[in-house]
Amino acid sequence: MIDEKLLVAQLKNSNTQEKAFRSLMTVYKQRLYWHIRKIVLSHDDADDVLQNTFIKVFKNIHSFKEDSKLYSWMYRIATNEAITFINKRALNQNIDISELQYKMAENLQEDTYFSGNEIQHLLQKAIVTLPQKQQLVFNMKYFDEMKYSEMSEVLDTSVGALKASYFHAVKKIEEFIKSY
Repeated sequence: MIDEKLLVAQLKNSNTQEKAFRSLMTVYKQRLYWHIRKIVLSHDDADDVLQNTFIKVFKNIHSFKEDSKLYSWMYRIATNEAITFINKRALNQNIDISELQYKMAENLQEDTYFSGNEIQHLLQKAIVTLPQKQQLVFNMKYFDEMKYSEMSEVLDTSVGALKASYFHAVKKIEEFIKSY
């Protein structure tokens, strides 16, 4: 287990920043990658967004107020970076975000880094039909097994609203899978 307060202090100190940043990447790289990957779906895109996330963390560590956990703050940055990436991609292709996400889910089986079976592919198709907030809440709760209190910090939403979003997401996914 890492001492976040010590790590933040080291990240903010120019003498220890580089070593601390390498430690930060070692500890959080995989978890952030998979969080981002569930949003952007593609391995290559997830790598790009992860890189942008760590650049933002490095550049903005001095503005981190420490009123939340470091991980929650980085998770929020990763989420925003992934959403921005998808929005830009949809804008560049001149299509709706939901249409882009559906295309991305359709192409998922061609991704050499996707090792899921047909059921996992169907689940991804169901997830992309959800509104963006429900997608995030579902992914964080179902895949990342985050507590509602942690999600609340990341998404800046009440626990009650998150529970309702998750409930509605599950119902919509069940309906999608039953109708398939």
